Amino acid sequence: MHEREWPEDGELVVCTVADVKDFAAFVTLDEYNGRRGLIPISEIARGWIKYIRDYIREGQKVVCKVLNVDPSRGHIDLSLKDVNEHQRREKIHEWKNEQKATKWVGFAAEATGVDRGVIDEAIYHEYGLLYPAFEDIVTTGGEAAERLKLDERIRESLITIAHDNVKVPRVTITGHLVLMSPRPDGVNVIRRALRSAQPKIEDVEIDLVYIGAPKYRIKVTAPDYKAAEKAIEKAANAAVGVVERAGGSGKFIRKQKAG
Repeated sequence: MHEREWPEDGELVVCTVADVKDFAAFVTLDEYNGRRGLIPISEIARGWIKYIRDYIREGQKVVCKVLNVDPSRGHIDLSLKDVNEHQRREKIHEWKNEQKATKWVGFAAEATGVDRGVIDEAIYHEYGLLYPAFEDIVTTGGEAAERLKLDERIRESLITIAHDNVKVPRVTITGHLVLMSPRPDGVNVIRRALRSAQPKIEDVEIDLVYIGAPKYRIKVTAPDYKAAEKAIEKAANAAVGVVERAGGSGKFIRKQKAG
């Protein structure tokens, strides 16, 4: 399902192979209500092709690049060879997410008694696709639903469905805390510093690991790098502040790790 009736030149589309001939393969476009497309043998694979069925078969799901669209004649010319493996994986991932989001919109429509077309139109107008809306709702704590200009009941339903179904990617960053205290009760000072380095921040996890005096590893996991950076800075500053106020010294050494 797509907001547009026809694909655009250069677009990647998910197709199901319907019929394979000696000179071409005929496919249906899954995202465009099963519209038919043609992949000529010259666009199946690079190099000389002896048997087309060595490369494509009926019932197969393929990702193609749109070469030309002629709505007046109902023609869509496609290329299979112009899509690399990375593009294919990314497109299939996007397509599967859209299938899930289509079901979720149906759930919201059923729960609120609203025609799903109303919800589709609002989301497509703002995002162009369905799934990014649900992902955005989760990452913004529901605020993104306000932009959809839908009835409050529908927005609340979408927020509930999004939080129940969307798992937002998270990132992890790390760093080292170096904390030293010359006081007789220095161990207690360090303990207080480490406790202060674990403030409660919504949707952020902060872990501290003892490496060996005076070093401690601090790991922060958050929805995005901006939130993670802000949290690790707050945690480190809190710990260093406790030690310095007690006459000791502390510093934070930043180290980044993709999560």
